[in-house]
Amino acid sequence: MFSKTSDPTSAPPVSRPTAPGSNSARSVLGADLKITGEISSTGWVEVLGEIDGNITANGLMIGQEGRVKGSVNAHTVEVKGRFDGKVACESFTLRASSQVKADVTTAALVIESGAQIEGRFLKPKA
Repeated sequence: MFSKTSDPTSAPPVSRPTAPGSNSARSVLGADLKITGEISSTGWVEVLGEIDGNITANGLMIGQEGRVKGSVNAHTVEVKGRFDGKVACESFTLRASSQVKADVTTAALVIESGAQIEGRFLKPKA
């Protein structure tokens, strides 16, 4: 009537976190990091620390305590912390905790109530 299908002492498989809908890796730059220079990734970059420089990635997420100053070129950008610079992306999301001073070129835009933005938004040229 009942059958045992797995060993209860075995640990479940652990998967590495990736961006939603993506098979590429996620690089997390910790809160204790301060980086000056260029960052390039084919996957997602999650910034919890401070970056002064340019970032090129498939996706960028700036955490609530994260700070980025420079230019960003990515498919998807989500800001929960601070950003100062220029952004070129397909999708740009400002969460309620974000503080942004930027010129943004994007096709899709989401701004949550409470987000602070100073700058301008441009539509990509066709």
